[in-house]
Amino acid sequence: MKIGKLAACLPEAVFEGDPEVDITGIVYDSRQVKPGDLFVCIKGFRFDGHLFIADAVEKGAAAVAVEEGREVESLSVPVIYVPDSRRALGLLSACFYDYPSRKLRLIGVTGTNGKTTTTYLIKSILEGAGYKVGLIGTIQNLIGDQVIPAERTTPEASDLQALFSQMVEDGCSFAVMEVSSHALSLERTAGSEFDIAVFTNLTQDHLDFHSSLQDYLDAKTKLFAELARDDGKTKAAVLNADDEHSIYIAERSKVPVITYGIEADADYRAEEIDIQPEGLTYRIQHSGQVLQVRLPITGYFNVYNSLAALAACRAAGIDLTAAAEGLRSAPLVPGRLEPVNLGQDFTVMVDYAHTPDGLENVLKTVRGLTKSRSIVVFGCGGDRDKGKRAVMGEIAGRLADVVIVTSDNPRSESPELICEAIGVGVRRTIGGKPWEIIVDRRQAIRRAIMMAETGDTVLIAGKGHENYQILKDGIIHFDDREEASRALEERLGQN
Repeated sequence: MKIGKLAACLPEAVFEGDPEVDITGIVYDSRQVKPGDLFVCIKGFRFDGHLFIADAVEKGAAAVAVEEGREVESLSVPVIYVPDSRRALGLLSACFYDYPSRKLRLIGVTGTNGKTTTTYLIKSILEGAGYKVGLIGTIQNLIGDQVIPAERTTPEASDLQALFSQMVEDGCSFAVMEVSSHALSLERTAGSEFDIAVFTNLTQDHLDFHSSLQDYLDAKTKLFAELARDDGKTKAAVLNADDEHSIYIAERSKVPVITYGIEADADYRAEEIDIQPEGLTYRIQHSGQVLQVRLPITGYFNVYNSLAALAACRAAGIDLTAAAEGLRSAPLVPGRLEPVNLGQDFTVMVDYAHTPDGLENVLKTVRGLTKSRSIVVFGCGGDRDKGKRAVMGEIAGRLADVVIVTSDNPRSESPELICEAIGVGVRRTIGGKPWEIIVDRRQAIRRAIMMAETGDTVLIAGKGHENYQILKDGIIHFDDREEASRALEERLGQN
């Protein structure tokens, strides 16, 4: 594509140079520049791309995009001056790939908890209805059954548009994606045209990045506020009626609002809920229609996730009966109440719960399914919201029968100090129940499995599908599921 045509996609940009220069790719990392690329200079948290313009040009960048007001020495390549280079990256990438999201029905899911599971449930329903679906999220990116590794919940803008383009080429009709608050704040979704936006819930999280809970809510709300009406497509905002923040979001939505819930009056409401270890059932009420819903995954919170999926797919034109049928074959989502079973007479489950609300929900589920004691192993990440550490400790002390506090991606912080901060909260609510700190996560998991008795449930929370630990001096391979399996093999004498 000609650089002049690309620059014209940005009405507020100022272009200097030869408009006939060919652009063969768009990058934001100077280390990845190839001849013919447009290098978009982004100021990141650690590095400023403007400092690497010379490196990019030396590697063959055919043009650069810089923010207005930045000093750029005389260059031999065209320059696009933009008000916001992060937003420009998304808009330029969308233009470069010929606006692929417009050729898909794009469903975005945002919220503190439940995003991953909800996207998988939506994908299951849509595939059951005969559509090919792309998925973008925390665990992995999928184009049909093709797996593409995911580096972050929502990819950087140029990577996101490239994924959409690949989905279009491979015949996808729908794309469903997790939309993080970071992505919305950092304009990673700029240039993406959503058709349906889903809100799961909002509780304390990411306050290391957002200045306040209100700032966090405003970031989430951006997805709905920017969802514009379109005469050619049906657009909708799907909101959790049982979460008070939905009122704020609904007031700022420009498209029809659809609600789901359990307690509040909602467009899609669940009743007669039955939670069992092997799955859940409930009756859904919608516009006088009553259907039985069966899901092969358990947990009260998954009633909400499945309601959100049903409402979103119905808004996308899927018949409600067909949508409910699609949930029956929903897959187990990796690292979400994922069982580790080697034939032992107690339950071991791995879950991604890493927020106060997430931990509380999963512990309540475990309590309801456990015949005997619940044993929880968990920690909190370093260089992240410190305010939730004691809060999560209080929740664990209140809801679990045995608590083992351990390390979880300590990053640059001392894992011992993080565990002590969690322990402050545990002491407030634990009473006379046993608890301990075992900083080594491998040993903490082993300890929980060795102490488990018949009918107990061991919940290993915080990392879920992750297969690494981020330590002060680097990243190592670490998978809670593998560690649980090793401990079980040792206990059962299988190794």
